[in-house]
Amino acid sequence: MFNLSKFFKQELAVDLGTANTLIMVDDVVVVDEPSIVAMDRATKQTIAVGHRAMQMHEKTHENIKTVRPLKDGVIADFQAAEAMIQGMIKMVGRRRNMFSHPVFDSADHVDSKETYLIHEPMAAALGIGLNIEEPIGNMIIDIGGGTTEIAVIALSGIVCDQSIRIAGDELTNDIMNYMKREHNILIGERTSEQIKIHVGSALHELDNPPPDYAVHGRDLMTGVPKEIYVSCVEIAHALDKSIAKIEEAIMNALEMTPPELSADIFRTGIYLAGGGSMLRGLDKRISLKTKLPVHIAEDPLRAVIRGTGIALKNVEKFPFLMK
Repeated sequence: MFNLSKFFKQELAVDLGTANTLIMVDDVVVVDEPSIVAMDRATKQTIAVGHRAMQMHEKTHENIKTVRPLKDGVIADFQAAEAMIQGMIKMVGRRRNMFSHPVFDSADHVDSKETYLIHEPMAAALGIGLNIEEPIGNMIIDIGGGTTEIAVIALSGIVCDQSIRIAGDELTNDIMNYMKREHNILIGERTSEQIKIHVGSALHELDNPPPDYAVHGRDLMTGVPKEIYVSCVEIAHALDKSIAKIEEAIMNALEMTPPELSADIFRTGIYLAGGGSMLRGLDKRISLKTKLPVHIAEDPLRAVIRGTGIALKNVEKFPFLMK
């Protein structure tokens, strides 16, 4: 995630995520697209980015490939990342070269006068509306596509933090493996994501469980298409081990927290942001594990980009911004 200041006399805030990329201009999110690009294998030309590329994902022929440039929260394919960002910049009416190497170089390629980096948990805290400048401890958990970032924040700084590569993508893989293991049915990433959205759960028992969800895939025994129905109870079982690892990381962060800040967190609770925080029952499960109140941010998918925009408009106020 990075910010580009005074981009063509405008401030541009970018949340470059493993699953989604958001761009904010003048306090308005103008781009909110999946972090994926479709490219011609022969010419290396970009065919589509964002939602259009996602529609092609796992459905292409040999001449087209779809690439998710970020993996585990970092850029894994710079060429694809450049193509993706170029396409998304065009969505806001600007055409400039971007991304040949790390983030700061990328910013230079779009004629940015000043470039700043901000830690995701700090941006999420700002986006949630917390007063991070006060001598009060707040725990923020940002569950994205590639990583879960856990931080205790006070006095505009991160006191202690944990980062694990267990997040949305890992949960999606858990579901794919479960369907293959338990139902002998092969499904793709997109179908697994839809299962997570429709019947994903962190708890085996929900107060208002969703209806069973119809899943279509390829029968591993016969090789023909097949339909089965799965419940939230099954998916909770599939996700259990990964969620337990997130719980373990949270407990580790709490153990590292200075006692006075622990006392603050006992009063303020834990704040969840990111797409992963929307998993049914996750807030309740974390609360049961930690014995602390857990709050889900309003519009958790956009907490980071909102906070990024706030920081960008108050650069001199926040010393934690890295230039």
